[in-house]
Amino acid sequence: MTISTENQTSYLFQGNVTAPGSQVVSGKGIHVDIEKDGVVYENVLDAVTGAAVGALAWGDEDVFEIMDKAARESTYQYPSLISNKSAEELAKFYIDNSEGAFCSALWCCSGSESNENALRIIRQYYLERGLPNKVKLISRESSYHGFTLGAQSLSWNPRIAPFEPYLMDRKNVNIKISCAYTYRYKKKTETEEDYTHRLLQELETKIVENDPDTIAAVTVETLPGSSLGTTPPPKGYLKGIRALCTKYDIIFHLDEVMCGTGRCNPNGRLNCWENYLEPSEAPDIQTVGKTLGSGYVTIAGVLIGPKIRNAYVQGSGAIAGGHTYSCHSFNCAVALGVQKKIKKENLTSNMFKMGNLLAEKLKDVLLAYDNIAGDVRGVGGFQSIEFVKDRNTKEAFDISLNVGPRFKAICFENGLCVMGMPANPDGSCSDRALLAPSFVINERDVDEIVEKTNKSVKELSDILKKEGSW
Repeated sequence: MTISTENQTSYLFQGNVTAPGSQVVSGKGIHVDIEKDGVVYENVLDAVTGAAVGALAWGDEDVFEIMDKAARESTYQYPSLISNKSAEELAKFYIDNSEGAFCSALWCCSGSESNENALRIIRQYYLERGLPNKVKLISRESSYHGFTLGAQSLSWNPRIAPFEPYLMDRKNVNIKISCAYTYRYKKKTETEEDYTHRLLQELETKIVENDPDTIAAVTVETLPGSSLGTTPPPKGYLKGIRALCTKYDIIFHLDEVMCGTGRCNPNGRLNCWENYLEPSEAPDIQTVGKTLGSGYVTIAGVLIGPKIRNAYVQGSGAIAGGHTYSCHSFNCAVALGVQKKIKKENLTSNMFKMGNLLAEKLKDVLLAYDNIAGDVRGVGGFQSIEFVKDRNTKEAFDISLNVGPRFKAICFENGLCVMGMPANPDGSCSDRALLAPSFVINERDVDEIVEKTNKSVKELSDILKKEGSW
């Protein structure tokens, strides 16, 4: 069967497959030019860098030189047969900047790939130890770990529901626990520590009920992104998970694909978990991505702790097979150059400072008058606004109102790029907007983001009031 393409306007099978939609045409610094419906919107402030991908500015001349040098010096070979020096050097850089938490790394092309590889590594780890029955995976409701089927099996959110028939056993292998969502689920009668205790009790009960000898890993996002909107873990929560994983011989897996690699680090280094854990409490395995290559190359990774590596060393000492473009020399060389520039210019420290300043200013402005913003939250350079019908009850907007995506569209008209996410159908999480700017922003940029965000919140609040929806 053939179909005429005479009137076809888009040839990509992604997003809206019937039309090309908005298209970025250039970027410089923290601004991008975007063509929409034949009109180019110039100098739109990029406050989300795609999906929290950007670390350096767009059009960075130093990066062009890094890429040119990498292209001239890189020669492809299949990674499981012949490796390369760039992949080794990038691994050593990340390890050296992680306070002894990790000792090996695997590089791949996306966060979804990194979580897929983490699952394979975890499975082989237990086979190397002669524990084949440890197969169950514990992860949280309202979580998102990627677009591939294995990564979606780890996830629990409405976006993956249509693909349930193709996912891993959701009853006996993938076990769900409550999310850590202080704004919405901490009881008024609870302290933050009480809430943490309740969450950890639930986790331990699940482990015991499902037989610890069959549990392979506990996977959580250190700071969730699109799934919940950057809700920080309550006090002692990650420490408690670490302790339970150690107690029951379970792998502690942190997903830092969105929040890691310098976006939310308090020490000028790379890992978000350093806000909550000591190096001795580090995860056994960690997935990263996004800002690793700052959008200039397609790269993500899996960081391996000593416990896992030692089991392989003492066992088979090998992994069979691999992705064609794992540890790609060009990608790794560019990412290494990007990371060295970020470290030299102390940009992770700048991002942490400017991100927290952004949060303070957003709270001061948005929560000072009556509008649909119910909460502003996040860590460092990863912040969110949650929209609610009522600040007192925290009632979510009906999903049919499409508040999150409408907010994104209004922001765009006001010269600001954000990520707008819809509410969960069951009201378990309301509409929200995510902010994740480049690490290079200054206080003037922060003020511009706040001004345009506030203007957009006010406009949408007025629209919803006129509609009788708020």
